[in-house]
Order: sequence, then C-alpha cells, then structure tokens
Amino acid sequence: MKVNLSMPGFKGKVGVIGGGAWGTAIAQAVADNGYSVNLWIYEKEVAEDINNLGENTRYLPGVKLSRRISATTSVEEAVSKKDYILMVPPSVFIPSLTQQIAKTADVQKGKPVIAVFSKGFIPDKFGEPKLILDAMEEILPPFYKDNLVYVSGPSHAEEVGRGKLTGLISASKNPKNSIRIRNLLTTKRLLVFSSLDTTGVQVSAALKNVIAIAFGVLDALKDAGTSFVGDNTESLLLAAGLNEIQTLGIAMGATHPETFSSIAGVGDLDVTCRSIYGRNRRFGREIMTKNLLTPFRNIDDLISKIDRIGYLPEGVFASRQAYRIAKNSNLRVPIIKAVYRILNKEANPTHLMEEMLEGILRKTKPTGLLDNLKERFFND
Repeated sequence: MKVNLSMPGFKGKVGVIGGGAWGTAIAQAVADNGYSVNLWIYEKEVAEDINNLGENTRYLPGVKLSRRISATTSVEEAVSKKDYILMVPPSVFIPSLTQQIAKTADVQKGKPVIAVFSKGFIPDKFGEPKLILDAMEEILPPFYKDNLVYVSGPSHAEEVGRGKLTGLISASKNPKNSIRIRNLLTTKRLLVFSSLDTTGVQVSAALKNVIAIAFGVLDALKDAGTSFVGDNTESLLLAAGLNEIQTLGIAMGATHPETFSSIAGVGDLDVTCRSIYGRNRRFGREIMTKNLLTPFRNIDDLISKIDRIGYLPEGVFASRQAYRIAKNSNLRVPIIKAVYRILNKEANPTHLMEEMLEGILRKTKPTGLLDNLKERFFND
C-alpha cells in the first residue's frame, strides 16, 4: 500500500519497529493522527497482507488500517528519514533491533526521537537484568543518553486498534521529548500523560506481567472450586502485587511514588490481570487447565522453547529477571518468588500459591501500627 504524503493533514514521518498486534495498533493511532508510517514486520506474508489488503490478518484481524501505513521487511527502510522511531517488538528482540537501527545514518546523527513500547527486562552479558532504556542507551549513539522515551499504560492492542478510549504514560528524562511523543500519540480516543519517572514506569510495565501469571493461576483455581480462593483472594493478590512492583521499583531507582498509583502502575496491572486479551493471565490459567508446563524441565527450558506455547507471555522472561533482582537486593516478594518457582517446576502450583498467600499475609500483618499507637498514647 503506497502512502500518499499529500494527504490532507500530513504531519510527518514515523517508523514503527514491530508489526505484532501492539505495533500495528500504535501504527494505526499515529496514522490516524496525520503521520505517514513505515511499519517494520519480520514476516514477509504479514507485510504483504498489510500492503495488499490493508489489514494485519495474523496479529490484529478485523481492523482496517489507514492508507497512511505501509509495511516493510527492511529495518533500514522503516527508520530512514523519519521524524520518530517507535520500538514495539517483544523485549527479547530489543538488543538486536537496536543494533540495527543504531547503524543507520539518521540515528547516527541523532535526528529522530526514539520511543519504546516494549515491556520487560534485558539481561546483560553476565545475565544481570537491566531496564530496557538502559540497555538501549549502551547501544545507541551517545546523543540518546537520557533522551529516549518510554511509553506504557493499560492498553490492549485489540482495543487501541479499534479506537477504544485508552490512557498512556510518556516517560522521559528529557521533558521535551516526553511532550513530543505525547503529542504524536494523543487523539480524542488516546489520552497521553507525561512523566519523568522512566524507572518506575518501566518496572511497572515489566512486573505487571509476572503478577498476571499468578492471577491466572489463582483464577483457574477459583474456577475449579478450590476452597481458599475467591474474588476477595484475587483482589488481595492485585493489591499485594502492586506493593511488590513498588518495592522493586524503589529498589531500582524509581523517582516518583505516584507512578505506582497511576495508569502506568495500578491501571496497567488491573487490565493485564483481568482482561480477556491478557496473554500472561491466559498463560497462568493454562498452566492449571492445560498442564502447559509438562513438556518443560524448568524455566530455562521453557524460555528456550517458548515458541511451543503458541503465543508470547512476556511475564515468563520478566519473572526470571525479577526473581534475580529481588534475590540480589534481598527483597521480600512472595508473588514474584511463587511465579518463578512455578515456572521453574520446583513444586506443585497449588501448594506454591498457598505458600504465596501465606507469605502475603505475613508481610502485611499490621502489628507495627498498633504497637506504635500503644506506645504513643498509653505509655505516659
């Protein structure tokens, strides 16, 4: 599909790297906002469908795409002579794709603003987890240090692509770039808010997928009539999960506590756990209902053969990295620990969920407050 740059309201050129459901939905939003979009897609047949049929029939079926969108299988073509580059692949592919865009002439000169929509952690050469922006800054030219933008929020692609009202956070240490990406994305149906807390937003985005796996397991147990699980239990999990996200976020350097009570924190966590579109919740449920983990020896074997699942639950990767962060920092995070141990096949998932809930209760027992009140008011 050839993009006509003379269309009324043309604002500029955007390259989107990643033609899955989320990348396609973002491309659609940007195109509807008046920009021409080159959408990079790995699969040639998917690119041909978009160009010939105006639809991503594999990843976002039923959404008629804007004529401003053209698909390509060339990374260089997608990012060449663009005002903005939007990175929307699964996090596991971020390093290799960043290396490719870093070699292009415009990126070498620091011309396009680069924003990232992927969620997760990137292991360094020693296996230690890094935030996505930190990993990208090590690859990109020095100009991009503290100039990248991270975008997140409660935003399933199936709804964004169909114009459902959605909110996002545009976070950057460079407030001007945060605002530029906010303006690029904002429409009547897509509300975007600025933030300076890139660490808090990134940690929230990565860990909500881990909590969603636990939520899926718990949801399956509830449906099976397990005696100790109900709606109350799931709400307990959500609240405790948000607490663990905040615990790791602060340990990693989050700068604004309100990040975790915003749409980037509690908003994204809630929709990921409760929506029918949530792949991580689905994965957690299918661990129980379909015995998904049976063919795998441990979490490393699962990650190396993740394509056998048939969809990509990002929380699998994030759980291993989050567990490592918590262990290195001596953090008490029973949900993250339980998910890791379930995926590592260390014990029966039902027993691990019972241990997890006991750990949550031990962590939240409010004896300290009562003791402080007694000392303050009754010990004169």
